[in-house]
Amino acid sequence: MKIFHIFLITILAFSVSVVYAEEYIIDIPFGAYNPELNTPAEVWYDPPQIFVTVGDKITWYNDDRESHTVTSGDGPGRFGWMDNKEFGTADGIFDSGNFLPGESWSYEFKESGNFSYFCIIHPWMEGIVIVEKEIPDFPHDATGKKLEFPLLEYTPDRNIEVNLSWNPPVIKTHEKVQFVYQFYDPKTNSNLAKMKYDFIIFQNGKEIFRDEGLNQIGGDYRNFVFSDSGSIIVRIDGIHSPSILAEEGVTVFGEVEYSSQRSVDFTAAVYDNPEKTSHETYHIKPAQRLTVYYELMIFIILIPAVMFITALLWQKRKPDVKPTKSSAV
Repeated sequence: MKIFHIFLITILAFSVSVVYAEEYIIDIPFGAYNPELNTPAEVWYDPPQIFVTVGDKITWYNDDRESHTVTSGDGPGRFGWMDNKEFGTADGIFDSGNFLPGESWSYEFKESGNFSYFCIIHPWMEGIVIVEKEIPDFPHDATGKKLEFPLLEYTPDRNIEVNLSWNPPVIKTHEKVQFVYQFYDPKTNSNLAKMKYDFIIFQNGKEIFRDEGLNQIGGDYRNFVFSDSGSIIVRIDGIHSPSILAEEGVTVFGEVEYSSQRSVDFTAAVYDNPEKTSHETYHIKPAQRLTVYYELMIFIILIPAVMFITALLWQKRKPDVKPTKSSAV
């Protein structure tokens, strides 16, 4: 039984919910027609800056006393329109046309990006919509295909099965991600221990991390923090067992040279984190191996045992001294 992965599945279990597009409202308040804002209005579009996600819809309501437009492009700024110098430049992405007081206009954003807009009639009125990529609530590969943990891949010679999971399931920048993996013998469905390998991460076509590994009970893990978004490849490369190669070599794995070609690839995507723009310097270290625990346990058990045996031997070697009667004077 793959006890290790049952444990992993329990840790990495998560619920999948359906993602719905949101609808947002931007108000054009009474007094927006006045470039001096010498009215109850504090801004020309309320809010003047808004963050949404691809697929979301925004509705602008005209609560002012004059007609307005919502026109994508660069406005002239608060004072650039004076003296008929500049009235803004529309870029043609969206344009509401004139809509009267009490009316509204809606637009659905289907692409990510920063969209500035202004009112052609009152060019001092400016706003911006920041549309972020939709972050799914499920893990997927670099093509967008939904994944279910643990992922399973075989080495080209089909002699080693590698399972991989990561947590959190959706990878974002500036968050620690833990990659957990395990090696199996597919013929016996048993764990493969003491496997050597290289753990490598490629992002956007470049190698960004590499670390050598040696597992002890079939599984291991690595922690990593991504600074940039984009597709990634997690490669476990050069998988082999030094002891098996030395003892059985050709019998088990074929030619010994083939071990350097034994690798598996997994793909995923990293998203920009809407809540974090940076992280503290993260010292990437090899995961704390189980070897350390074994050596520690040996130390804890062995030292008291040696002391106990030494004490016993000392007691046995210690001569028995029988009391003697004092001679009479």
